[in-house]
Amino acid sequence: MKKRFIPLLLWIVVATNGCSENNSPKVYHLERIRTDKSSLTLEVGDKERIVASAVPSVAVSPVFEWKSGNYTVASVDNQGLVEALAVGETVITVSSSDISAILPVKVTPREQTAKTYGDTIILMTLKGADCLFADHADYGIYIPTRTEALRGILILQHGCGMEQFGITRPYDLQYQAFARKWKLAVVETALYGSCHVWRDPGAGTVAALLKVLNDTGEKTGRPELSAVPWLLFGHSGGGYWTLAMLKEYPERIMAAVCYSPAFDPQWDYPAAAAKVPLLTRHAGANDANADGTSCWATSVHAFQKLRNMDAPVSIAHNPAQNHNFSYIRYMAVPFYEAVMKQRMPEGNSTVMRDLDRTQTWLGDTLTLQLYKESTYAGDKKGLCVLPDEATAQLWKEYVITGTVADKTPPPAPYNVKAKRNGGNIEVSWDADADIESGIFRFEIFKDGTPVGNLPKTGAYQQFDTNGDNTVPVETTEMKFEIVGGTDNAGHTIAVRTVNHFNLPSEKTEVQLK
Repeated sequence: MKKRFIPLLLWIVVATNGCSENNSPKVYHLERIRTDKSSLTLEVGDKERIVASAVPSVAVSPVFEWKSGNYTVASVDNQGLVEALAVGETVITVSSSDISAILPVKVTPREQTAKTYGDTIILMTLKGADCLFADHADYGIYIPTRTEALRGILILQHGCGMEQFGITRPYDLQYQAFARKWKLAVVETALYGSCHVWRDPGAGTVAALLKVLNDTGEKTGRPELSAVPWLLFGHSGGGYWTLAMLKEYPERIMAAVCYSPAFDPQWDYPAAAAKVPLLTRHAGANDANADGTSCWATSVHAFQKLRNMDAPVSIAHNPAQNHNFSYIRYMAVPFYEAVMKQRMPEGNSTVMRDLDRTQTWLGDTLTLQLYKESTYAGDKKGLCVLPDEATAQLWKEYVITGTVADKTPPPAPYNVKAKRNGGNIEVSWDADADIESGIFRFEIFKDGTPVGNLPKTGAYQQFDTNGDNTVPVETTEMKFEIVGGTDNAGHTIAVRTVNHFNLPSEKTEVQLK
C-alpha cells in the first residue's frame, strides 16, 4: 500500500511593525536643472519655450526663475517663453535657490516671406563665412502651394554686373505657371561681387546654393529640395558658371541653357556630362567677344567638345541680336519641357532617366535641315541633337526668326466677380499665365462690348530681353472699374486674357446681380 503524502501549507507571517523606527519619507533635494534645449537660434519675431525640469525628478518641485542677459535681444517670461527682439546674442538663465542653468541664445535677421497667388516666395541673404565669393548674395525662391512633392528646381544665374536688377523672376507669372505645371521650385540669385570669382562653383557658390536649398526645405516642409534634379539657365558669366556646373555636377542636372556664355573655358567634360541636354545660344560677331569675353567662341567650343562625346547638345546663332538682347526664354521653356518628359525621375525617385535617343532629332546649323537621329546615316558630330521633333522645329524657327511664336491661347481667367461700387461696377478675377508667353493684358467686356483693358497701355508683365529679368516685379491687382452701368441687374460682365503674341483666351462671364 502506497503512502499518501499530504503537502503542508506553510504561512509565513511578516510583522508589519519591523520598520516602525522610520515612518517619514525621504526628502530629495534639487541637484541641478535640466532644460530640453542646450541653445536657441531664433529669427527676429520668433517665440520658443524652454522647458525646465528638476534633477532628480523626485526632488521637491522647485519654483523656477527666468532671466535674460540682454532684454533688448531676447526676453523671457516666467514660464520660459523666449521672444527674439533684435539681432544679437544673449543668454537665458533659469534658476532655483542657488542652482541654475544657462542657455546661449542667438537672434538672426528675419527672412522675408511674401505670398503671391497662394504660392510662397522666400528671400534669403548670405554674408560672411557663408558668402566668401561675394560681398553678399541674395536668393529668391518660388515654391508652388501644392500637396505633391517638388520634382525639380529651375535655377537662374545672372551675368556679370546683372545683379543690379535684384531678385525678380520668382515673381514672374510665366515662370510660376511653368513651375506649377511641372512641380518645380524656381531659384534666382543676385551675387554682389566679382563674376571672375563667383563664376567658379568651387569658390563657394555651390555650397551657398546647397545651404539655401536645405534651409528653404526645412522652413517650408520641402526636404526634397536638397535632392531633386536641376534645370540650369545662365547668361554671360552665368553661362560660364552653368558650363562649370555641367563639368562638376552633371549627375544633378536634368537640362541646361546658356545665353551667350562667356570666357571660353578650356576644360574637358566628364563622361556623365554626355547625358545632359544642353542648349547654347550666341549672337556671333554681335556678341561680347572683346577683352577675353569670347561669347561666340564659348558656345562653339562647348558645342564641339560635347558633341564629340555624343552629348545631346544644340547651338543657336542669332546674328540679328546681340549679347544683351535675345528672346531665348521662348525657346528655353519648350526645350525644358521636352527634356523633362523624358528625363524626369519616375515616382518618388530622384534618379533621372536617360534621354530617349529613338525620339531625338538632328539639326544642321548650316542648312537648317532636320533629321530623325535614329535613321540618319551620316556623320552627326557637327549636328545639333534635340529632344524630339517638335523641339527641333522650334529650334529651326528660333534660329531663323530670333524668337518662337506662341500658337496657343492662354488659359481663361477664373473667380471672376462683379459688384456695384457706388454708381460703378467693380470687376475682379484671378488668372494663370500662359506658360509659353505670359500675360500681355486683360480685356474687360460689358454685355459683349469692350469697356477697357488692364493695364490701360503697355504690358501687364513682361521680361527684359537684356537679362531675362521680370518687368514689373509687382503686378497690379487684377481688378477693373466700369464707370456707370448699375441701372439694372441684367448686365453680363466678361474678362479674357491676352498673351504676348496677341492670342486671347476664352471669355469668362458673370452676371451682375
